[in-house]
Amino acid sequence: MGQNLISLLQSLGVVGIYSSFGKPLLMYCVGFLLVYLGIKKHWEPLLLIPIGIGIILTNTPFIGLMNHVADDVPLTSEVLRDQTGLLYLIYLFGIKTGLFPLLIFMGVGALTDFGPLIANPKTLFLGAAAQFGIVGTFLGAIFLGFPINEAASIGIIGGADGPTAIFLTSKLAPHLLGPIAIAAYSYMALVPIIQPPLMKLIVPRRERAITMERLRPVSRREKILFPIIIMLITILTIPSAVPLIGMLMFGNLLKECTVTERLAKSVQNEVINVVTIFLGLTVGATMTADVFLNTKTIMIIILGLIAFSIGTCSGLVFGRIMCWLSKGKVNPLIGSAGVSAVPMAARVSQKVGLEEDPFNNLLMHAMGPNVAGVIGSAVAAGVLLSMLGG
Repeated sequence: MGQNLISLLQSLGVVGIYSSFGKPLLMYCVGFLLVYLGIKKHWEPLLLIPIGIGIILTNTPFIGLMNHVADDVPLTSEVLRDQTGLLYLIYLFGIKTGLFPLLIFMGVGALTDFGPLIANPKTLFLGAAAQFGIVGTFLGAIFLGFPINEAASIGIIGGADGPTAIFLTSKLAPHLLGPIAIAAYSYMALVPIIQPPLMKLIVPRRERAITMERLRPVSRREKILFPIIIMLITILTIPSAVPLIGMLMFGNLLKECTVTERLAKSVQNEVINVVTIFLGLTVGATMTADVFLNTKTIMIIILGLIAFSIGTCSGLVFGRIMCWLSKGKVNPLIGSAGVSAVPMAARVSQKVGLEEDPFNNLLMHAMGPNVAGVIGSAVAAGVLLSMLGG
C-alpha cells in the first residue's frame, strides 16, 4: 500500500513540473497567451486557440502525447499502438507527410474568388513583389549562420501564409515547425497592426486617396479556365510547387464549375474545419520547452517580423511604381495586399484607403494582389524545395 501511494504521488503533475525546473509553467503561459489572444483579441482564433491548447497538452508531464520512437525504428502496428503518443500519430500522418497544409490549400481555393486577379492581371506583379521578403530574409538568415534549410523555412514566414510555411518547414526543418508556424500565424493576425504604419510611411497621402476604376466583369468561362491554366503552367515550369498550387486550383475549380456544389461546400466547411483543428493541435504539440525556450526561437520570431515587413514594403514600393507607370490610375495601397494573408491584407488596404477618402472602395482591387500573393508564396516554396532537394 505504501509503495502504491508513493507511485501515485510521483505521478502528480506538480512533481513533474518541479522536476522539470518549472519549464512547463512557462510553456503553459505561452499556451494560455495564445488562447487569450484568440478569444479576447480575435487574432486568428481558429488556429491560435488549438495551437495554444496543443502547447499546454504537450508540456504536461507524464502523459507523453508526443512520444515516439527513433526515426530509424520501423513503424509497425505494435510500435504505433504501444510506443507512440496520440498527438504524434496525428502529426506523423498529417504534418510530417504534408497532408494537412495541402488540404487547407484546397479549402482556401474553394473559398477564394480569383475574379479580381483575372480582371486585372497586372496585379500579379504586386503579389510577386511582396515575395522579396522571403528572398531577403532567406539570405539574411544564412548570413546570421542558420543552415540553409532552416533559413529557407524562416524566410517563407515573409509570405504570411501559414499552410505554406508549415508545408515547407515540414520538408526542410521539421524541428523548427512550432516556432515558424506560430510566427507565421501571429504575423497574419497582426496584419492590421503592422501594415498601416508602413503604408502611411511609404505611400504619400495624395496617392493613398487615388480612386481606381471599377473592375470589369469576369465571365464564368474565365473563372473555370483560370485554375486549369495555372495548374498546367505550374506542372510545366515548377513541378515541386504542384502539390500546393494544384490543391489550391482544384479547390477553386470545385467552386467555380457549379456542377460540384456539394463537394465545394464540403471542402469549404467540414474538411477545412476538421483539418484546422488537428493542424493547430499538432503544431502546438511540437512546442516543447526545449524547442521554444532558446535564442534560436527568438531569432526566428524577429526574422519573421523582418520578412513580413520587407514583403509589405516591397509590395508598396512596386505599387508606387505601377502608380507612376499608369499615370495615377493605381492606388499603391493595394501593393501591401501582396502578402498572402487572405483576405485580411486586402481589408487593411481598404481600411487605410477609406481614411483618406470615405468613398474609395479598394477591397476588390486589393484582392487581386492578395490572391497573387497566395500563388507567389506557394511558387516560392516550390522553388526552395527544388533548390534544396526537399
